[in-house]
Amino acid sequence: MCQHCLVKTIHSAHHHFGWDNSLAPAARVDPGATLEFNCLDSGNGYFSSRSTALDVGNLPFDRINPVTGPIYVEGARPGDVLKVTIEQFKPGGFGWTAIIPGFGLLADQFTAPALTLWEYDPRSMAPSAFGRHGRVPLKPFAGTIGVAPAAPGLHSVVPPRRVGGNLDIRDLGAGCVLYLPVEVEGALFSVGDTHAAQGDGEVCGTAIESAMDVVLKLDVVKNMALPSPRFSTPGPVTRHLDAAGYEVFTGVGGDLMQGAKDALSHAIDWLSREQGMSPEEAYMLCSVCGDLRISEIVDLPNWVVSFYFPKVVLS
Repeated sequence: MCQHCLVKTIHSAHHHFGWDNSLAPAARVDPGATLEFNCLDSGNGYFSSRSTALDVGNLPFDRINPVTGPIYVEGARPGDVLKVTIEQFKPGGFGWTAIIPGFGLLADQFTAPALTLWEYDPRSMAPSAFGRHGRVPLKPFAGTIGVAPAAPGLHSVVPPRRVGGNLDIRDLGAGCVLYLPVEVEGALFSVGDTHAAQGDGEVCGTAIESAMDVVLKLDVVKNMALPSPRFSTPGPVTRHLDAAGYEVFTGVGGDLMQGAKDALSHAIDWLSREQGMSPEEAYMLCSVCGDLRISEIVDLPNWVVSFYFPKVVLS
């Protein structure tokens, strides 16, 4: 790593709770600079090893999903692309997963709060125990990563955007290169919402939410038309889950969202029946390690959505 290019950003002074192109930069850097971001978890440090489900209802929603930044990259202009090389994650060792009433794919079915706390070895990153039921392989990534939009004012961090943001793409791990369309001078890049593990879909609304440091390199690609984020991976993306195969559940019908709900519900029913989990435990476990996939979207009038649950978690 280029030490003279390294900029240490301290989260307590340089995090914010919304996209706003009027925010003062935490730092100005030249293209090619490598930065280490100290990122809070999506709960802004609210949960601890002593927290219980009773604490979920008091989560301060005006202080969720803090992102570290923004960083002004010299020479970045609207119409350019910010090239983000994700070099390293330095996890903290503690995480949480919650069912938050009113949030998640099955919010109408799961109306009571629930909380799972995780402890893991930040050096070995060995699979983390999920109570007595199994162990979840870990794969850290940043759920929220993006640049400021051109539209003035404060914009919520919660929904993803053309310029990135709360993408929650599990495969954006170390070694990936992410390309973001720039809409404002300097790009104004921020990152946060770090996860130790997540399934594709993040179905209950939370992953293994975990504070960690993220090392990134920022470059500018001039005059590249890019309608939305794209990224490149350095190799396979599901190897940490593939070892023992999957139990797969389908939802079939004319509505993709309903199909996704049905496939997930079938997985939860199976985990509850066959593995002795409560439905709440199964829902949270599906969120941190199971994958929703569109299996078929061309055979009118019905589509197929599949939910893949990795058997390695239970072995």
